[in-house]
Amino acid sequence: MRASIDWPEVRSRAAPSYTDHSRAKLSVMKELLRTNDPVRLSFLQSLLKDCGIESLVLDHHTSLVEGSIGAIPRRLMVARRDYLRACSVLSAADEALQ
Repeated sequence: MRASIDWPEVRSRAAPSYTDHSRAKLSVMKELLRTNDPVRLSFLQSLLKDCGIESLVLDHHTSLVEGSIGAIPRRLMVARRDYLRACSVLSAADEALQ
């Protein structure tokens, strides 16, 4: 005789799905900017890295798939705790370039 399984209990112990992990990661991150310029994006990532701020580029692959029309900008994300500091780094970089 097979033992019956309490499915709600099994589901509650199951690992969260991939989308749950993605949502959790995005909830602790904040969008810093959107751009279609890969050179500017690389430059800003380098500046942030030099200041000890980790960043993540979203929509990179989607942008590549759509080709060179530039319809889907890439998003530069940083942790919420680093957002204000990252904004000041970007602001200083924009002033230095002008």
